[in-house]
This record gives sequence, structure tokens and C-alpha cells, in this order.
Amino acid sequence: MSWFENLLWNDSIAHSVFILAIVISLGFLLGKIKFFGVSLGVTFVLFAGIAAGHFGFGINSEILTFVKDFGLILFVYFIGLQVGPGFFSSFKKDGLQMNLLTCAIVLMNIAVALAIFYLSGNVSMPVMTGILSGAVTNTPGLGAAQSALEQAGSVEPIAVGYAIAYPLGVTGIIISLLVMRYFFKIKLDRESEAVQNNKSSDVQQPKLLTLEVNNPAIFGMSIKNIAKIFDKKFIISRIFTGGKLQFPKSESVLLQGDKILLVASGSDVDMITAFIGKETEPVDWNTLSGDNFEMRKIIITHSNINGKHLDSLRLRSIYGVNVTRVIRAETNLLANPNLALRIGDTLVVVGNSQSIDNVAAFLGNSAKKLNTPDMITIFSGIMLGILLGSVPIKFPGIPMPVKLGLAGGSLIIAILIGRFGHNFRMVAYTSQSANLMLREIGIALFLASVGIGAGENFVETIVSGAGLQWMLYGALITIIPAMTVIIIARSVLKMNYFSLMGVIGGSYTDPPVLAYSSNIAGNDFPAVAYSTVYPLAMFLRVLTAQLLIMIFM
Repeated sequence: MSWFENLLWNDSIAHSVFILAIVISLGFLLGKIKFFGVSLGVTFVLFAGIAAGHFGFGINSEILTFVKDFGLILFVYFIGLQVGPGFFSSFKKDGLQMNLLTCAIVLMNIAVALAIFYLSGNVSMPVMTGILSGAVTNTPGLGAAQSALEQAGSVEPIAVGYAIAYPLGVTGIIISLLVMRYFFKIKLDRESEAVQNNKSSDVQQPKLLTLEVNNPAIFGMSIKNIAKIFDKKFIISRIFTGGKLQFPKSESVLLQGDKILLVASGSDVDMITAFIGKETEPVDWNTLSGDNFEMRKIIITHSNINGKHLDSLRLRSIYGVNVTRVIRAETNLLANPNLALRIGDTLVVVGNSQSIDNVAAFLGNSAKKLNTPDMITIFSGIMLGILLGSVPIKFPGIPMPVKLGLAGGSLIIAILIGRFGHNFRMVAYTSQSANLMLREIGIALFLASVGIGAGENFVETIVSGAGLQWMLYGALITIIPAMTVIIIARSVLKMNYFSLMGVIGGSYTDPPVLAYSSNIAGNDFPAVAYSTVYPLAMFLRVLTAQLLIMIFM
């Protein structure tokens, strides 16, 4: 059995992968256990790693650092790709409020840390900064503080304070969310229903209307001319006139009593009905006799379509079809002629069968092709993210430059690619299953590495008097600001619980909280909120960690 002992107790690559696999498997297995009906999921990988490190199953430090950083990059990068398309629109709606809450959390974390520093009198500022970084689960802040400390010529155990506070930092945030969930008697199904109602009431969502033409001013006028004199965007999908169903063309005229199936933005519905005619009971258009045409959904998979505007494809003039809606990331968009299309978009097309077949061939419509992600976009994006995260940002009066770090830079670049990549022919689309898998792999590698690294001296430090004190200090720094902001956001601002979880997780730059939140929410609200506040939170965490060392040393 010497080969097996050699596998367990050396610094080989095989040993490292073997230990990581055990830790991650055990963590996910324990994560299935529910406590009071709640499972912490992937967070248990951290504790499995601490146990492995404590019992001597360590990994070469250089390998461990690489796995930890690469896992974190994978996690935040694919989060960024997921939320990128809707990131800026979300920011316009309530992003300012979310980022103000984040600033409040950061300031309160520092205030609690400074209060403990002055009241206790038994912790140095470098150690307190390490405890603060662990309590807010911010590794880049720890690195920035360590750099400032080294420049000052000090060798205090800042990393030990981080390791002591980190586990309770992760769990403390989740516990705060759980306590507030039961305190406010939040029902997840009701929150989910409110989310769906909010989406359905969004005036920018396209609406399907059945109208009866009754405005004499447009009797006998063509659809093309009506569109010229009426500045609101709408698309007529079908016309029932003279007892027959017809396919609408630009030259088609509307007559008194015609019934039309129309698609328009929700904000324009009232004006359109006032201009064209009254809304009638929905019609079963599929049962009406007339022109032989159908409605079909076609997926864009040809790379040469990526980034092109809908009107530039000239689908109506070339193929004789109408595009009524565009479905993107499960969101319905009006088929605006100026809409830039992306790989993975689904077009709702109306026309005869042969014409739609031709359009499908032109656009690709190969779901199988979407299963293969664009590796050039993925790794070039990661490269750009690392470059951005490594750029030193200098501030007057601060000797050490501030950096966004690997995670912060990767997240920002991924969001930009997700939103604007199509303008540069970058295919940011990844299937939901691929995105989730890579995110889960990334966060599992990150948590396992952090746990293994902290586990070696974890118990010894805990059982000492100082270790228990540091743990208590970290818990106070974590929980007091989190619960304060949760109460304000929920009771005063009436924030949706799913978005609130994302704000708290992003403010603490805490990937496990996001993984937990996304798992119980079943929607992308936590991820959108997390990414909305994460860049500012990361910047403030890194900056303030350095300032605490520079000012109080």
C-alpha cells in the first residue's frame, strides 16, 4: 500500500487533485443535509477543507494559491456573463439604492472594527484589519493590507486573523439572512410570485393585443403609412379581414372592423389602442381559415449574425416573414428594427412554412451548436480581466496603489462582454447548464482551497484565548452591519428578499452567499443585485484595508 500512502502524503499534482476531489465531494454531500429545513449547500465545502487541513491533508502552497484564484475567477467571470446583458438597465432602475446600501455596510463594518480596536485594547490594527478582511470575506483586501504592512516593515499575523474570522464571515451572513427571513416571515413562494408580477408589469415588456380597427382616419391606409404617421413602435402579426386570415405586409391596408393581432411595448398600449381601435377578446388565430402561414421560434446560432441590427437582415423584404418578438435570456423583447441581435437570441417569426424554413437556415437554428461555448471569448475575457485587476490605481496621499484584484477585474470585464461583446463580434453566449457547471466548479475549488489553507492552524488558534476573542470580534463585524442594513432595506425600502440577498452577498464580496442565494431563489435576481454592487464593494474593501494599515500603524 506504499503507493496509496505516497498519494496521500506528498506534494505531487496527483495528491493535490485527489485531496481536492475528496474535500469537494464530501462538502457537497454534507451540503445536502438540511438544518431546520435549510441547506447551506456548497458552503460546506469550506468546512470540509478546514477539516482536511486540520488532519494534515495539506496541499503545496503554490498549487493551493493557483487553484483558489483560478476557481474564484471562473465563478465571478461566468456570473458576469450571465448578468451582463441586463446589468446596466438594472442599475438605472435601483442600482443607486443598492450601492448606497453597500457603502453603508462597508462603513459600518469599519466602524464596528474600530470600536472593537479602541474598546478591547488587546488587538493591534494589523490583526484587526485581518479579522475585518476575514469577517467580510474579502481576500483582495487582505492582500492589499499585507502589502502595506510589508512596506511598513511589520510581520504581524494578519493572515491568522483572517483565517479565524473567515468561516464565521461566510456563515454569519447566511445566518443573518435566515434570521431576517423568519423575523419578517418571508415566504419564498410569495417573493417569487412578486418577482414574476414585477416582470409581467414592466411596461417595456412586449404585449400581445387583439384589436378591432375602428378609427376612420386610418380606414384604407396601408400599414407602412400608418407606421410613418404614428411614432410608436408596433408589429402587426396577423389580420382577419373579409372573413379570412391574411399575412400582413407593408402594403396591406386596414379596413373598418378588421381584427389584428398586434405586438407592442407595454408603455405604448394605451396610445395604440386609442389610435387604431378598441381591444377585443383574444381570438384563437390558429383556427381561422385563410393564408397558409404559421408562427415559429428560431434560434440565432450563425456567428455572422452576432451584433447585427434586426432591420439590417431585411427578413421581411427578402423572405416575406414578420419578426414579432425576440426572446433573450428568458425575457421577451419587442422586435425593434434597431435591436442588436446576439447568438442565442430566439426570434418569434410569422410567415409561410417554406419562408420560415429559409429564415431558419439563414439564422442557424441549431440548438446543438449552442452547446459549444466560444472558448476565444471566454479566455480572452479572463485575460483582459486579469489585466484590469492588476492595474494599480493611485490616490493622492496614499503611498500604496489600489488594485481591483483578479476577481474584481474579471467580473467587470465579463459584465462588459455580456453587454457589449456583440459589438465586437464576441460571442458571450453560454448555455445555462454550462454556465452553472463552470460556476459550481469555480466556487467549489475556491472554497476547498481556502478551507485547506486555513485548516492547518485553525483549531489551535481557536482553542487559545486570543483565537476565541478574534472569532467573536469577526462575528460582530459581520453580523451587526448585515442585520442593520437588512432591517432597513426590508422594512423601510421594501426591497425584494432575493435582491436583498444579492446586495448583502455582493457588499461582503462573498461568493458562497451568492451560490446559496441563487440556489434557494431559483431566479437571477440575487446574481443581478450581487453584480450591481460587487465592483464598488470590492474597490472600497481593498482601499479601506490599506488605509487602516497606513493611518493606524
